[in-house]
Amino acid sequence: MEERLQKVLAQAGVASRRASEKLIQAGRVMVDGKIVTELGTKVSTFSNIAVDGEPIERESTHTYVLYKPRGVVSTAKDEKGRKTVVDFLSDLPYRLYPVGRLDYDTSGVLLMTNDGELANHLMHPRNEVDKVYVARIKGQLTGDDIYKLKKGMRIDDYKTRKAKVKILKTQRDKDRQIVQLTIHEGHYHQVKKMFKALGHPVEKLSRERYGFIDLEGLTAGDYRELSHLEIDRLKAL
Repeated sequence: MEERLQKVLAQAGVASRRASEKLIQAGRVMVDGKIVTELGTKVSTFSNIAVDGEPIERESTHTYVLYKPRGVVSTAKDEKGRKTVVDFLSDLPYRLYPVGRLDYDTSGVLLMTNDGELANHLMHPRNEVDKVYVARIKGQLTGDDIYKLKKGMRIDDYKTRKAKVKILKTQRDKDRQIVQLTIHEGHYHQVKKMFKALGHPVEKLSRERYGFIDLEGLTAGDYRELSHLEIDRLKAL
């Protein structure tokens, strides 16, 4: 398999992709003993690459889906000593980081990867990757509430993009609903803020799907590695 040289340098942690391109143009990168200055040069898994005469350490890329439980933070470390998502994959020989975040009290699909390019691709707003949440909310949505969610609504200093809304269950005796909400962004507390702005606080929240990746076959705390086919599909989103 061949990949662009600047991508390989970025994945190896040498520098960002843009900075790696500058290193190449400056003649500081060698491939198999020869200086390479042309951007877009492709290298194979077996190519020997050096920057300023020092061989780079190439780390294979891996991506996992974790069923994040509630009561866990979506960071590599926590200053308060709370359990983090990285703790669940501590037996793996890779340094994996979460793609975006899920709130401390939110459960569900969380992708963990060491593929920086994939992570950036998935989190970029222009790619509009579906994020499907299921929320248990206080009260019941009106037709006007649903219209606002679908059209987009102003929260804090931004306006949400169009969302998809589906009422899964109405519990009139308990005055609450189970609602499926599909959004593309990932602003801080966004789903909770959207419902709160409508007067329907979220009592419980989970992310059921990220793109086409779901929780099938997993229970809270479980994880599995994505196949090459799944990763290719994610990159095509």
